[in-house]
Amino acid sequence: MHNVNTIIDDRASLAVASPFPGPLANLFKSMQKLPARIAITGNVEPLKEEKARLVAESLKEVMLSEQRQIDEAPHTVSSVLSSSNLITTSRSENLKELLDGVEEYGVYRFNLSSCMFIDGHGRTHEVDMETIEASKVDPLAFLSAKLIDGINRSESRRRALVLFCFIYLNADARDAFMLSVDSKGFDVLAKVPSSRSKDGISEYVWKQFRFPFKEEARDVETFCHQLVKMEEEAVKKVSGHSGLT
Repeated sequence: MHNVNTIIDDRASLAVASPFPGPLANLFKSMQKLPARIAITGNVEPLKEEKARLVAESLKEVMLSEQRQIDEAPHTVSSVLSSSNLITTSRSENLKELLDGVEEYGVYRFNLSSCMFIDGHGRTHEVDMETIEASKVDPLAFLSAKLIDGINRSESRRRALVLFCFIYLNADARDAFMLSVDSKGFDVLAKVPSSRSKDGISEYVWKQFRFPFKEEARDVETFCHQLVKMEEEAVKKVSGHSGLT
């Protein structure tokens, strides 16, 4: 229908969600829960050939930059990124075939007129257009999906998330997944005891927790370094508790 809209008139709408690849996607399906997303409306206009060429060149540069970050990453970072699924976690990989192919394509500019944020519970929140215009791309955005998937595919890294819940938030988690990452911290989806019980046995529910960083992570390497520091601190605290007992 969007293709038809661009032929009839310039009105357009779009729903955008963060990528939730691998184990996290399966978890959301089992919970029958949709991820948070935004719904935007506005109009589209085709770009002239020169501007369309500049957009294509800009996209190619983003793809090269993403690959450079992966190639130049230290072992602590590359081990996480290499654990993820390349095709489903790269924001630009799906467009590579289009740019390298021989098929013709058109480039359109989307001029926003309204934006609504839809949270995980289906509640809508209107977003001020000035807020969108003033916002900047988070430095971890391009590799966030690879980070999330790389962490969630590792049992040892997920055990570290469980440890974080216990040490930093006093939450007794049975399991945990990385939900989202950004330069200021990360969100974890953890399986914790419910306030309700059935036949005297506690039930477990999935609950979202936020872990802020003491210092902002300016890149993927700094983000992973912050995680390692948190894990070392958590292990020391656990060892201290064990020593007291």
